[in-house]
Amino acid sequence: MEYQKRDDLVLPEYGRNIQKMVDYALTIEDRDERTLCAKAIINTMGNLFPVLKQEEHRHKLWDHLAIMSKFQLDIDWPYEIVKPENLITKPEKMPYNDKPLRHRHYGRIVMNMVDKAVQMEDGEEKTVFINTIANHMKKCFVIWNKDKDDVSTDTIVADINELSGGKLHLTTADVEVRDMREIMQTSRNNKKNNYQDKRKKGHRR
Repeated sequence: MEYQKRDDLVLPEYGRNIQKMVDYALTIEDRDERTLCAKAIINTMGNLFPVLKQEEHRHKLWDHLAIMSKFQLDIDWPYEIVKPENLITKPEKMPYNDKPLRHRHYGRIVMNMVDKAVQMEDGEEKTVFINTIANHMKKCFVIWNKDKDDVSTDTIVADINELSGGKLHLTTADVEVRDMREIMQTSRNNKKNNYQDKRKKGHRR
């Protein structure tokens, strides 16, 4: 079939008719006439995507025109268009935290939280934050160790001190760790509330 023999579109979202207009513009010999044709194409492209007609986004239409012409369209460009090499640049490598975990069952987030607690000034805010860490660690410990239904406050405090690299010197009197059943019930309530909030937001849409 003829349709199957057609070349792939450079930017399919604009459709084959726009691509034909771009291909036609490439055949126009007069530069001024070619530029006028390019402007007409831009207006048509903008009608397909009205948001790109706004001044702050309009340069993207010209970038797309250049890409669709395979950067062969010689006209008076109103903007500095994207360069071909910029279309194939590799993304920057994401940094990966390879700091070893002392206690894998707590995870890296807990380590980061403990590091933050070390940097905080002494006071009520730091105390509340450490209590939050301790209760979360207790939940993680029990979930990881399925054969245990609880863990002592002494163990949690000792692990916090170890995770801090000895920078925190907590005792059991410094930390308020709740009963495991209370922690799990709070967790279930939070999940339930989050689910209900998402449903409410979905209905508003």
